[in-house]
Amino acid sequence: MGFPSANATNRMAAATKVVAIQVVAITLALVSFGTETGQALASKPPAAAPAPIDLGTLGGTFSVAAALNGSGQVVGSSGTSGNAEIHPFSWTKTGGMVDLGTLGGPFGQANALNERGQVIGMSVTSSGDYHGFIWTKRDGMVDLGTLGGAYSFVSAISENGQVVGASSVAGGAAHAFTWTSQGGMVDLGTLGGAFSWAMAVDERGSVVGYSDVGGGQIHAVLWTKAGGVVDLGTLGGSYSQASAIADGGQVAGSSGVVGGHVHAFSWTNSGGMADIGVLPFGADSLTTAISKKGQVVGVSFDAPFLIQGHAFSWTRSGGMVDLGTLGGSYSSAVAVNEAGQVVGISTGAGDATNHAFSWTRSGGMLDLGTLPGGVYSTAAAVNQRGDVAGSSSTGSGELHAVLWTSPARGEH
Repeated sequence: MGFPSANATNRMAAATKVVAIQVVAITLALVSFGTETGQALASKPPAAAPAPIDLGTLGGTFSVAAALNGSGQVVGSSGTSGNAEIHPFSWTKTGGMVDLGTLGGPFGQANALNERGQVIGMSVTSSGDYHGFIWTKRDGMVDLGTLGGAYSFVSAISENGQVVGASSVAGGAAHAFTWTSQGGMVDLGTLGGAFSWAMAVDERGSVVGYSDVGGGQIHAVLWTKAGGVVDLGTLGGSYSQASAIADGGQVAGSSGVVGGHVHAFSWTNSGGMADIGVLPFGADSLTTAISKKGQVVGVSFDAPFLIQGHAFSWTRSGGMVDLGTLGGSYSSAVAVNEAGQVVGISTGAGDATNHAFSWTRSGGMLDLGTLPGGVYSTAAAVNQRGDVAGSSSTGSGELHAVLWTSPARGEH
C-alpha cells in the first residue's frame, strides 16, 4: 500500500477532509442512486425492523445524519432552500430539525455530539477557510480557531466537552490538537515529523490518532492527559493509524503489515499492538469503531479488486466474527454500542443497491429498509438504547436523514 510523501500529505490533508464531507453531503444527495428507477433489494425488511422516521431537511432536497446521542438527538448536514447552502443541523423529536448556522460561509456540517448535547463540526468562515466549531443551545456556534494556520477540523468530542482534531500551523502543516473551553486549542505536536492528526478522545482525556515520524513513515499515536506521547508502532509496515479508543485505554485502528496489506489492530498498554487479522477470504481489514467495552468493528475485504468484503466484529475473547451481508457481496460496519449492537451498510441480492443494517449476536443481521419508495439507505450511528441514525433515499429521489427507533420501545 503506497502513501503520499509527508509534504504532500501536509498540503492535502484539509482538502481531503473537505472532499470527503462534500461527497457525503452533496454527491449522495444529488446524483442518481443507480437503481432509483430499478428494482430494490430482493428481500424485504423483516417485520421486526422499525420503520424509519423521516427527519426532513432545512428546505433543500437532501439531509445526511452523522451522529446521535442517548436521548435521540441527531446531528448532520442539510441543504437549505434551493440547495443554495449546506448547513449543520440538530434534530430532536420535540424540536424537529434546527439550523445551527455557519461561521459566515455557505457550508457547514455537524460531525459528532455528546450526551450533554454539545455538537461539533466544521464550517466555512466568511474568509473562505474551514474552521472547527462547537455548538451549544446556550452559546450557539463557537469558532474553535486554529493553531496559527488557515484551517482546523474536528474529529471527536468527549462527555466532558473536550474536542480533538487537527489544525494547520503557521508553516502550513496539520498538527493534532485538543480543545477545551477553559484552555482553548492546544497543539499536541508530532512524533518528530511534520504533521499529525487526532481522531478520538476518551473520558480520561487520552487522545489517539496518527503522526508523521519521519523517513516516510506514519505511526499511530496516543497522547495522554498527563502529557505523555506514545508511539504505538505498526504491525510491520510503514503505516498505522489509531481511529478509536475505549474506556480503559484500549486503542483500535489499522496498520500496514509485511507484504503491503493493511490489518485492523487492537492495542493495550500491557499487550501492545495485536493483529486482529482478516476473514478467511480477506487480504485486508480496516477498523471503523470500538465500543466502550472494547468490541472492535470494521470491514475485511479481498484486495486489490474489492470484489468481496464483509463487516466484522472482534473481541479479545471471541476473535473475529463475520457479520455476513444482506444477500450481496459487500457489507461494512460503521458503529457499535455498549450492548454489542453493530450497524452499517450492506448490498443486497445482486448487489443492486445498499441498505442500512443492524446486527446483534442473538438476532443476526437485520435489514433496516428505507423510507417509503426509496431504494437506498445507510446507517451512521447507534446509541445505547438501540436507536440508529442514518440516511435514506425517498420515493421522489431525494436523500433524507432518518432515525430508526429501537423496536423494544418504539418512537420517543
